[in-house]
Amino acid sequence: MGTAEDRSAIRELVEAWAVWRDAGDWDRFRTCWHDGGRMMATWFQGTFDEFIDVSRAGFERGVRILHFLGGSVVDVAGDRAVAQTKMTISQRAPVHEVVCDVVCTGRFYDLLERRDGRWGIVLRQPIYEKDRIDPVDPAGRLALEPGLLARFPEGYRHLAYLQHQIGYDVKDDMPGLTGPEVEALYARGAAFLAGR
Repeated sequence: MGTAEDRSAIRELVEAWAVWRDAGDWDRFRTCWHDGGRMMATWFQGTFDEFIDVSRAGFERGVRILHFLGGSVVDVAGDRAVAQTKMTISQRAPVHEVVCDVVCTGRFYDLLERRDGRWGIVLRQPIYEKDRIDPVDPAGRLALEPGLLARFPEGYRHLAYLQHQIGYDVKDDMPGLTGPEVEALYARGAAFLAGR
């Protein structure tokens, strides 16, 4: 299962990812990844270099997608590891002219490798478990379009709705708490740890 030192280094890496990304510290954020690393999210799927570029551009336009982390479990097999970390994603944006906060709870599911003595992420796939949307002004009235809301999976439908409203092309088959998508992700992680 790897050493306590390995698991501690990976937890530190996961924490650094959230702090540096949310702070716009792009040079240090880049060090969380290995070459070829990929990021999957509701609004983006691609290489970490592309993710940094689009995140930086959004940050400069005032887009704020923030992350809060909870506990982690790390499984290590030689120079490979799978980390699952409880997280909350929050984003603020106007929805039908009402400024809203969306909060989505789930897990980061990370595939990591140790290369040249350094752990780095090779794949980050969030698992979206549940979410909600609230007007920032408690007196605000928000009416969502039921058909659009129902297009997205239960675990992130409000986050997807908000992101769709501000122009993102949102992926509609991301892993949730249960279902074939998350089962396929678990199988991928097990195969990765087994060296496949």
